[in-house]
Amino acid sequence: MRAYKFEIFTTMIEKNIREGIFKPGHKLPSVREIKKLYKVSISTVQDGYQHLMIRGLVESIPKSGYYVNNRTESSGLEPTQAKHRPIVRDAIFKNNLALTTSLRKGRKVSEFNVAAPGDLLMPQKLVLRTMQQVIREQGAGLLRYYSSNGLHSLKENIVRRSAIFQTIINPEELLVTDGALQALYIALAAVCNSGDVIAAESPCVFSVLEVIRVLKLKVIEVPTDPKNGFDIDFFGKACQNNTVKAVIVTPNFHNPTGLILTDEQKIMLLAIAQQHDVAIIENDIYGDLCFQGNRPTNIKKFDDSGLVLTYSSYSKTLAPGIRLGWLSAGKFMHRAEQIKFALGSTVSPLYQEVINRLLSSSSYDRHIRKFRMQLAKNAYFAINLIATHFPENTRLTTPAGGYNIWVKMPDETDMDYFYEQCEKIGVRLTPGYTFSFSNTFNKYFRIVIADAFSPNRIKAIRLLGQGI
Repeated sequence: MRAYKFEIFTTMIEKNIREGIFKPGHKLPSVREIKKLYKVSISTVQDGYQHLMIRGLVESIPKSGYYVNNRTESSGLEPTQAKHRPIVRDAIFKNNLALTTSLRKGRKVSEFNVAAPGDLLMPQKLVLRTMQQVIREQGAGLLRYYSSNGLHSLKENIVRRSAIFQTIINPEELLVTDGALQALYIALAAVCNSGDVIAAESPCVFSVLEVIRVLKLKVIEVPTDPKNGFDIDFFGKACQNNTVKAVIVTPNFHNPTGLILTDEQKIMLLAIAQQHDVAIIENDIYGDLCFQGNRPTNIKKFDDSGLVLTYSSYSKTLAPGIRLGWLSAGKFMHRAEQIKFALGSTVSPLYQEVINRLLSSSSYDRHIRKFRMQLAKNAYFAINLIATHFPENTRLTTPAGGYNIWVKMPDETDMDYFYEQCEKIGVRLTPGYTFSFSNTFNKYFRIVIADAFSPNRIKAIRLLGQGI
């Protein structure tokens, strides 16, 4: 039988409807779009749509166009179920990812596990208003590629702000990145090759451990003392006995303990690294969030060798959806620049322009002053809440900044029962075992204090403490 001309496009539409790709209510291409795409006449397209309407697959809405019929599901058509091959998942990774980054839906849960500012602490109006201004002024320019290494004026603002706390960054060694984690990936990949040995603070946040795992690096976990922070003597001995290529450290408000290294400790750490030619990858994402006093300096302030690679982002200080960070790559800039390009040459122009505008005015600093004061209040409130309602031998660190509190339960605590109580009450914390490749921190958990303490959240923590 001779085929109709319109079957050249109606067959494809019908197939997509049957397989569920085009859902009920889906708007179909216009007559002119089909005419241009398939090089047929307007009358042929109209005949084709008339054919689909007769079959009950398509309906026409005057002055709007053609749509998949909302009654298709009852017309006898049975959409073909897509066949997918089974995907092998890393069960441990999937579990830890859910515990550290996911928000639950469909039930009331008090979230204390996601290291991101809560809705009530985000400067939503400031960020959205600035976005609207940028879109109005920049228009279609935001849809084009920006410089691979980042907007020049944005980098100038980053350099200027760093100089305020005595950290001199060469703009020629500065990369704008798609968040802090990409900056860390670039830094490690620029310094190390697969199989190399690196050192990392322990406990260490799950996302950093996963970057280490993906790059197939060997890691020496350096203890972080609850009082003194990163164990510099241990690090020195590790460098004497191993060829260590890099060390990852968070000197300002370490996650999860919230501790800070003194300037003397930073200088000692740098001296050991320079002695053994070890790159220091310095995480400064919490650096702006001190609870009192002036913003602390970075290790990079004391470096004249180019061995220090410092990175940060604005996800922790503004909003988690602002995927913009930066990396000062030191003497590893050549390799870092190549890796950055391979991962994606342009960071969102909109985010770059928004952050640039906020840094160019006093808006960002005004927000930071207010934000860090609220975080300090939350930290002290959470500490008192835990001290009042949890078992007597519960231990915790008092953070100097950031928004994490590190809690150790009494040795006799049954942690399986503890997390069962979390589930029952509706509390979500970050288990300590996600902070190490070993079982060192099974009795610990992290609580994030970057959201307002509503009556329901307070009640949840109180019930959890009383329940154990």
